Parts: sequence; structure tokens; C-alpha cells
Amino acid sequence: MRADNRKPGEMRPVEIVTGYLMTAEGSALIKVGNTHVLCAATVEDTVPQFLRNTRRGWVTAEYSMLPRATAKRTPREISKGRPSGRTQEIQRLIGRSMRAVVDLAGLGERTVVIDCDVLQADGGTRTASITGAYVALTIALRRLMEFGAIKTMPLRDSIAATSVGLVGGVPMLDLCYEEDSQADVDMNVVMTGAGRFVEVQATAEHVPFDDEQMARLIALARGGIAQLIEIQKKAAHG
Repeated sequence: MRADNRKPGEMRPVEIVTGYLMTAEGSALIKVGNTHVLCAATVEDTVPQFLRNTRRGWVTAEYSMLPRATAKRTPREISKGRPSGRTQEIQRLIGRSMRAVVDLAGLGERTVVIDCDVLQADGGTRTASITGAYVALTIALRRLMEFGAIKTMPLRDSIAATSVGLVGGVPMLDLCYEEDSQADVDMNVVMTGAGRFVEVQATAEHVPFDDEQMARLIALARGGIAQLIEIQKKAAHG
């Protein structure tokens, strides 16, 4: 049994609350255990310079963490003058993940910016951000259709993410912070509803891992992501 009495292949409780922000075109508060992330999608009628006059849109993301999302206060990055390397890596990952399932030509020359703000962190903030961002994006795109700005839904598939790892030699799904901090192998997996990979980030902290361990971790992640996608569907479509 694990720190929170879960089985190795069991996810933390997941809840997605839509419409959390009355001011955003799409919003979702995702809770994965004690990790809580607020995702908000904003539609802008402009695109980056390199996409001007191409009739193609763009999806991008920003990520941040509240100072007391963690046990010890983390200073706001604005006080340092620029985002950290970790923040830049995560927001690029979220943006890439969303673009993997969006028909940018079907979006037209407009940008969807997804803000992911971590309210409380207990491991897996980047994977929770991706899973919640997709729901916020879906709601924003549906609103575009309702207003007649686009004719068809430009989503080609769903997308979600989870973490897996080897903790004490045991493959585990959806690591909390305590498990993540002592894992021998830590892996983040981003996958579409069709079961295709967008990103696999795997790191051995102490001992290298082999093909069999890799396959077991991927299988765990696949099962967890299938559960997340069902939760996304219920949240986004009611």
C-alpha cells in the first residue's frame, strides 16, 4: 500500500469543475488528489507574427504556481523578472499537447491562450494542467461554434496526461509528491484518446531502467489516461 493507501495501479480521486470562472471563454478547476489547478482558456482575434495571413490559428499556454501552493512559500516569478526554466518547459509542454489535437486551420486566424494556475501542489501539476487545459479548451471552442465564429469543431481528438514511476522498485500510477520525490524512475506521459503518444518524459534518478519496466510503466499510464479521458468527457459534455 502507498502513502495514501492506494494500490500501485490506482489513481488519486479526480474531479473537474467546469465554468469555475464566469469571465473566461472556457474554464476548468481540476483536482487530482491534493493537486488543484485552475485552467482558463481565452480566445483572441489575433495570431503570432509568423502566422499572419496564413488562415491558421494558434494554441499556447502559460503556467504558474501560487506562492503557497507548496509547503514552503515559493516567491512569485515576477519578482525575479522572468519565468524559471521549469515554468517555460511546462508551459511549452501544455501548448504542444493542445496543438497536437487541434486543427489549426479550422481555428482560423485566432489564438487560444490557456492559463494554468496551480492553487495547490502535491505532485503531477504539469499532467493535471494538461488534462484540465483540454477541458477548458473544449468549452472555449464550443462557445466559438455557438457564436458562429467557426463552423465545425476543430478538435481532432482528446488528450490527457498522468505520471507513473518506480518507487522502491514497484511501478506506480499517478505519483503524489512524497512518492515523486523518492522515485527511482519518474515518467510523465501525454496521450490522445486514440492511444497515441504526444510526449513521454522519463528519468532514472538512481538506477537505469530496462525495457520491461518501461513497458509496465507505459501500460499503467495508458490505463490511467483512459480513466482521465472518460472524466474529461463527462465534465466537458455534461
